Amino acid sequence: MKSSRLVSILLLLQTRGRMTAAQLAAELEVSVRTVYRDVEALSAAGVPLYGDAGHAGGYRLLDGYRTRLTGLTAGEAEALFLSGAPGPAAELGLGSVLAAAQLKVRAALPAELRAHADRISGRFHLDAPGWYADADEAPYLPAVADAVWNSRVLHVLYRRWREPTDVERRLEPYGLVLKAGRWYVVAGPGPRTFRVDQILELVTSDDEFTRPEAFDLALYWDAYQRDFQERLHRGEALVRVAPGARLTGAAAAAVEANGRTDDHGWTVATVPIESVDHAHDEFLRLGTAIEVLEPQELRARIAATVTALARTYA
Repeated sequence: MKSSRLVSILLLLQTRGRMTAAQLAAELEVSVRTVYRDVEALSAAGVPLYGDAGHAGGYRLLDGYRTRLTGLTAGEAEALFLSGAPGPAAELGLGSVLAAAQLKVRAALPAELRAHADRISGRFHLDAPGWYADADEAPYLPAVADAVWNSRVLHVLYRRWREPTDVERRLEPYGLVLKAGRWYVVAGPGPRTFRVDQILELVTSDDEFTRPEAFDLALYWDAYQRDFQERLHRGEALVRVAPGARLTGAAAAAVEANGRTDDHGWTVATVPIESVDHAHDEFLRLGTAIEVLEPQELRARIAATVTALARTYA
């Protein structure tokens, strides 16, 4: 445990520069006294680490000092190579950069950890898009990524689903998100979310913007997804589901959470639906393994479809 913490201190100082004992303690979730002891241990081991007193003081490494990544555990080395998804990196124009970085990391690893990393890259491949989703072409993705990185304002012609479909927008791009093979840019003011593949024209401005200090991309995206699901499923249906029937998504979660078994062994539950049209198509694929009890409009729609199918195949 201590050796891992010593390596963490070394890497923190190497990547962030000067840090106070209090900052190191908060990062490592230990006491300041523990940091003092760890710093003494690193100095005794010959690490060129210096402490500056005063308000702007802190610990720092001698300029030019770099450590090899021998402090990585097997699990950390495996996770590092598993996280390097080549597809998204290539889409951002960083494919060769990722390859070069992984080569350097691999060269710095001890032989045993190098074998672990090679085993991961040889046995696991991340493929984000779904089977039946066409690949979305996003020709402006590199330009959007560059604007995110350099805090540049974008002027875009954007296609949305409602009228007027093609609109001009001024974007302050805070971050990019890859979801199920599709790229989204989160941008101010707002912030709001835009599909990168729906950008029809793009001009990068010389104007810079200031990204809000309190903005957290991961927290925003989590809240955005929850809100999207709530807006998406505005209706409900009461259904009976046969044993072994496979509902998906929010409906499956609802059956699991509030379903009750009737006298025939079927599960009765209230499930969220997007619309009558969408639920009609989703429930029909289950055939006789599901019965819609309410709403009557949905039950009648499915009954009419089944009747028409029976006439077709009679």
